[in-house]
Amino acid sequence: MDAVRRVLIVDGANVVGSVPDGWWRDRRGAAVRLRDLLADRGGDEEVVLVVEGAARGVESVPGVRVDPAPGSGDDRIVELAAAYAESGCVVVTADRELRERVRAYGVECVGPRAVRPVD
Repeated sequence: MDAVRRVLIVDGANVVGSVPDGWWRDRRGAAVRLRDLLADRGGDEEVVLVVEGAARGVESVPGVRVDPAPGSGDDRIVELAAAYAESGCVVVTADRELRERVRAYGVECVGPRAVRPVD
């Protein structure tokens, strides 16, 4: 029997904004750095990085599927959480309202430090 891979849904804007490293000067570049950090961490989860705005042009790489939100990144994350809730997923965000919305589907939430430790 094949094991089902847990899905890790990452709120790109929130995780990027969790570290004041000048990300606001280059939002796309910050999203690329986060994508690469997620790809390098390994693990057996399926990683979905939700991006919005200027970061929409960031491409997927092996280990990380980039999902450009057509509108609100939060709304897209809720859609994905609802779709993956039965098979198991975790949302990475510090956004309290978003956490409440995805927890309504029984989805676990963790903060940005779970994937992006502060130096």
